[in-house]
Amino acid sequence: MGLQNAKPCRKGANIPMLGLDSAGKSTLLYKLRYKDHFITMPTIGFNVDMIEAGKDFTLTFWDVGGQKKMRELWGNFLEDAGGLLYVVDSSDKRRLEESRKEFELILKNESIKNVPVVVLANKQDLPGALNAEEITRKLKIKKYCSDRNWYVQPCCAITGEGLPEALQRVATFARQYKKSKETFITLKE
Repeated sequence: MGLQNAKPCRKGANIPMLGLDSAGKSTLLYKLRYKDHFITMPTIGFNVDMIEAGKDFTLTFWDVGGQKKMRELWGNFLEDAGGLLYVVDSSDKRRLEESRKEFELILKNESIKNVPVVVLANKQDLPGALNAEEITRKLKIKKYCSDRNWYVQPCCAITGEGLPEALQRVATFARQYKKSKETFITLKE
């Protein structure tokens, strides 16, 4: 028995985590990873974290800063993505249009064609936060995501509400996407 049989094959997916600055990406990532609440600073650059999502499947989250200057670099994180996590501050109605425009730009990127999307409607604990249905409408998700799997998960990074469901959804989508891609490659050969 060679070394290659010694360890189970680790499968996984890269998941870029994008959204405007202050949407709550880093807080969400810490909460997913450590179940704790951290005081986060604006992300200059990116954070990366691997989270086990069931047996032999690891999700690598790329939490990329959402300031205007950083958004120009978002495209670099889309290559080889197995899913996209887009985070929205559901209570910040003033910036929803800006968030929608950025979301649309991301989805137009060739390297993320057909990649499944989970939108996190964060900050559900705040007064006036829009629900999943309203976020779906405001971001025009049905229009932009008609070619792929998508889901909107209401959540709260601080309490952790909605996060186990979000993680589960991302993992399921990423697994399905990976399978469909492998099938496609096999058919092409």
